[in-house]
Amino acid sequence: MTNLKKIPPVDEILLHDQVQALVETFKRDYIVNLLRAVMDDIREELRFREEEVEREEIKEDILKRLHLRLKQSSRGTLQKVINGTGVVLHTNLGRAPLGERALQYMADMAVNYNNLEMDLAQGERGSRYNHVEEILTRLTGAEAGLVVNNNAAAVLLGLNTLARNREVIVSRGQLVEIGGAFRIPEVMKLSGARLVEVGTTNKTYISDFAGAITDATALLFAAHTSNYKIIGFSEEVKLNEMAKLGAERDIPVMQDLGSGILCDMVDWGLKDEPSVQECVAAGVDIISFSGDKLLGGPQAGIIVGRKKYIDAMKNNQLTRALRVDKLTISALEATLLEYLEGNPMDKIPVIRMLCTSPEQLRQKAEDILNQLEQRVGASPAVASIALVELEDMVGGGAYPTYKIPGYGIDLAFTGNILEKVAQTLRLSNPALLTRKHDDKMRISVRTLLKGDAPLLVDLISGVLEQQEEKAR
Repeated sequence: MTNLKKIPPVDEILLHDQVQALVETFKRDYIVNLLRAVMDDIREELRFREEEVEREEIKEDILKRLHLRLKQSSRGTLQKVINGTGVVLHTNLGRAPLGERALQYMADMAVNYNNLEMDLAQGERGSRYNHVEEILTRLTGAEAGLVVNNNAAAVLLGLNTLARNREVIVSRGQLVEIGGAFRIPEVMKLSGARLVEVGTTNKTYISDFAGAITDATALLFAAHTSNYKIIGFSEEVKLNEMAKLGAERDIPVMQDLGSGILCDMVDWGLKDEPSVQECVAAGVDIISFSGDKLLGGPQAGIIVGRKKYIDAMKNNQLTRALRVDKLTISALEATLLEYLEGNPMDKIPVIRMLCTSPEQLRQKAEDILNQLEQRVGASPAVASIALVELEDMVGGGAYPTYKIPGYGIDLAFTGNILEKVAQTLRLSNPALLTRKHDDKMRISVRTLLKGDAPLLVDLISGVLEQQEEKAR
């Protein structure tokens, strides 16, 4: 309790020259609240500290922590994270990093007035969707397009517009749940549509759909199982079969494609993921997919399909509640232009990462390995540093069974410090996220962006220096 009595009162700290300078710059209540939080932390720590601490030392610690707390609170909680996991579309890390064109276009539209809803040629109000609809139709072959704030919203809008108070037929094997407990049955219920399940978990035939159609049927629905696969004794209805049945019975077919892809990835070993163009060509009437997954753009729910159905969705009152802003429109338009011009593998980070050759990845890993050996190879905290072949993942609910051959670095540490080092790296700014493999720290180089490598080396070097100082 002696140490607790040495803690200076808040009023005394507020009179310190350093704190007075802060009060002149920031709102006084803001600084006082930060100061109280710092002193609460110190009080709790001193409560369990046995050795004596001088009053002046406590005071200096308060001032130091106050400046640190101010710096942290002023920058907000979002920060850069270096992705060393090898998961390209890491849902917890913001999924797709934007390309430079999208970033620049978004910045230009953010700081200036723009023609978001202005038809400059006619001098009258226009539609925000026109900026991307024409590009979407040119890229996919669909008649029309619409963009809302995410794919879950796209599915909700489609079902509410076309099947409210009516029946939607779905295969039992496609009643999926994705991240955040988004479930197809629940979103159907919310939309006002009535779910009709057909087939079994592992086998569904076109005859199951045909036999379930009644006068109350509004939609035939397909959900692409992008985050899992049923392997073995299984059967699913092909899209062209469903589209043919829908055309014969005059019932539209809607597909939740999930991770919409617009370019052929077969040459890089990524197959079995239907492209948007293939779904349009198969005759599907309405297709929804994400903008921030395999497309490599901003978070958005993109809907393409037949004009009469898209127009009906545009007139739905939900569309205003689900609409996207100028930043999303600008980033998406810039991303789509890269596809239109034929540059996605060079210009869109997600596509570039997925298409990077093993030779390029190996060279990147060797370069980082050499830097780490020079900086921390002699550290007593490091047992070994090695180049390794590994398997990366697409992530984001796409290609669930595919492992992509890649390269990375394994760091083994002396003593039991792996978890502590990994935690310290996660709490750094920028943060570094890695994998744990066989009691080693594994860093995949596939997901390192431009400029990440030197930062990564600096972070690891700095953390190990701290470990050495503590060990002395």
